[in-house]
Amino acid sequence: MKMVMPSWFDLMGLTPDAPEDEAGIKKAAENIKAIIEHEMKNGIPPNRIILGGFSQGGALSLYTAFPQAANNGVNKDIAILQCHGEMDPMIPVRFGALTAEKLKSVVTPTKVQFKTYPGVMHSSCPQEMMAVKEFIEKLLPRI
Repeated sequence: MKMVMPSWFDLMGLTPDAPEDEAGIKKAAENIKAIIEHEMKNGIPPNRIILGGFSQGGALSLYTAFPQAANNGVNKDIAILQCHGEMDPMIPVRFGALTAEKLKSVVTPTKVQFKTYPGVMHSSCPQEMMAVKEFIEKLLPRI
């Protein structure tokens, strides 16, 4: 929105009908894919790589991972933890719920967890961080 700040891509607006920086989103996703490829070339097995992020980073994680699931089922059984503050003034919680429902139509529905946090705005909270920790520990047990 023409403000200078760290971001993955430009935001033109925060409504469902706002234009999107499609070129910027695609470039950011390609950067993430390059990082993943680099990690795999360095011996990290693909099943030990997790994408995640906050706000734009979370959206970018979904954008990067899910074309494969939608098109050929490669990531159909991927586990997803999506968290949202119930008082988020930037991205209403209903948008998060709609995203979770869409994800359930693309991947195995029981693999999608959507957690909301009362009183939390566009930020995180200790309970959310504990949920993230438990999610990661379940997906990536110590070896």
